[in-house]
Amino acid sequence: MKIGGLQKTTLIDYPGEIACIVFLTGCNFRCPFCYSKELVYDDPNLFTLTEEDFFSFLKKRKGQLDGCVICGGEPTLNKEIFDFCKKIKGLDYKIKLDTNGSNPDIIQKLIKGNLIDYIAMDVKAPFCKYAKAIGVKVDTKKIQTSIDIIKNSSIDYEFRTTIVPEIHEIGDIKKIVKQIAPAKKFFIQNFRNDKDLLSPHFNQVASFDECEIQKVINEIKQYFEICYLR
Repeated sequence: MKIGGLQKTTLIDYPGEIACIVFLTGCNFRCPFCYSKELVYDDPNLFTLTEEDFFSFLKKRKGQLDGCVICGGEPTLNKEIFDFCKKIKGLDYKIKLDTNGSNPDIIQKLIKGNLIDYIAMDVKAPFCKYAKAIGVKVDTKKIQTSIDIIKNSSIDYEFRTTIVPEIHEIGDIKKIVKQIAPAKKFFIQNFRNDKDLLSPHFNQVASFDECEIQKVINEIKQYFEICYLR
């Protein structure tokens, strides 16, 4: 397991919990608006943390942290993910998994094995625009399978979409809703260009008007228990 970063404390990334974030390297998507390209490309110059040091950190923070967020990159690409989660759970931490949903079999095994307590899945676009949004070809049936597995699970979850001009139109939000609704939580995230992005072109692209996004949210929020612009 290659760990590409650690955020020692977060109050916002794991709803209701004080947590840390562990960043795993490698991703099978190439979203042009991604701001974690060092993790995506597994940059050899990226600061890395050994598993030994990570678990030493978790042991020292027992009683101060409630949970651990595992993100990337795409965590489900790591063959060691099951043992990694077991070790974290063995220290009595709750686990939130951030995923792109491309590996439904892994997601299902993690849920059935009681190895995760919360899951956040990025739904990148309407299926007809998925390849454009992620920069590679993907079997969208697998994405839909992950959505269904998550919705039918007993754990807490959220879906989220970052909408990006030149990839999305405002109306695409409604198309995404058809893919996931009804569901517990759906968060819209407005694209930001203030970080070093995978495609430098998108650093010159302006975000959507948040008032336009809010109008659509007002129309779709009936399909979710929680839905807002984040």
